[in-house]
Amino acid sequence: MTAPQRDAAALRIALVAGEASGDVLGAGLIDELRIRYPDAQFAGVGGAHMRAAGLEAWWPSDALAVMGLSEVLTHLPRLLRLRASLRQRLFEWRPDVFIGIDAPDFNLRLERALKQRGIPTIHYVSPSVWAWRASRAAKIGSSADRVLCLFPMEPAIYASHGVDAVFVGHPLADRMPLHADRAARRQELGIAPQGTLLAVLPGSRRSEIERLAPAFLDAASMLLDRHPDLRLVAPMASERSRAHFENLFEQAAARHAGLALLRSSGRLLVRVDITPSALGAADAAVLASGTAALEAMLAKVPTVVGYVVAPATAWLVRSFGLIRSRYYSLPNVLADAPLMPELLQEDCTARKIAAALEAALAMTPTALAQYVERCSTIHRTLRCNANVRAADAVSELLDRGAAR
Repeated sequence: MTAPQRDAAALRIALVAGEASGDVLGAGLIDELRIRYPDAQFAGVGGAHMRAAGLEAWWPSDALAVMGLSEVLTHLPRLLRLRASLRQRLFEWRPDVFIGIDAPDFNLRLERALKQRGIPTIHYVSPSVWAWRASRAAKIGSSADRVLCLFPMEPAIYASHGVDAVFVGHPLADRMPLHADRAARRQELGIAPQGTLLAVLPGSRRSEIERLAPAFLDAASMLLDRHPDLRLVAPMASERSRAHFENLFEQAAARHAGLALLRSSGRLLVRVDITPSALGAADAAVLASGTAALEAMLAKVPTVVGYVVAPATAWLVRSFGLIRSRYYSLPNVLADAPLMPELLQEDCTARKIAAALEAALAMTPTALAQYVERCSTIHRTLRCNANVRAADAVSELLDRGAAR
């Protein structure tokens, strides 16, 4: 089937983002595409950032935000219904290009169906082919005409399978400063310059927060004996996440008098949308593996990564050897070294987290300078004006289709 005719005056661009981080990526891409195509229409699935950039959101992005193999199974009927409805709407709308942003389990099948209808497809954010089976890259190529990669090691994997993939860099690396100014970040947040500040980020999903916040907070309470000036800052992805975290904090405060004191003395700050500032202000961080770990590396803050998935998910991953990478968190993968301690599953205990955080806070000036330089080297590699490069890659595909 031939591709739909492109009318530059009424260009239709469909996007689907299923994560908070994908919503930010999508918004930056829309902004850049609008410069090139001021009359274009943007529609699909997105969050507040993409809506603010001009997306007509047929569904909100949090409708897709499900994590873990067993969790996906629970929500599978609803997700299948949503995808079928979205697919039919896209068939009828006939976009000039479809851009699936992350959420590969949802987007790749959708992209394949659209590609078979002659609609050009782009997958933005490569699935972790370096961690899972590299042969998966060929299957991704059957869905996406082009893959936009955030990390430099990814295009070569796709090229070996004949898939068009482009390294565009990471927008977070563009936004975050190369040189951290902790005093300025504390001033932004209204936090006193003195004292030890710990950033606590237990994830954006309810299941992540429930599994990680209790251990993270118990670990923080253990640090109070050696750091009586300790303050906590907890950036949250949404008001719903904030409310859930604060409920878990109250439960932890009932177990630990020190945490209750932090609350009553104003040494706890829980707010939405302050992640870069909070990490830039902190002396150390404990967080869920994911985009937050990359943000922590870009902020050059010593970090401990913790993660716990549902037992069924952990069993499947271990039994079938699904993860091939030596490391779980992105900073360690990019460094090809244990830049940040990883405490996963049964190792993600309050005692082990507290010990790793204590080591991070006790870094010598020389060790801290070396850590900062290693983070800065990766930061410079990823700093490529990603929104512009991603928009260029989309434009090239549109021009290629128009030339046919």
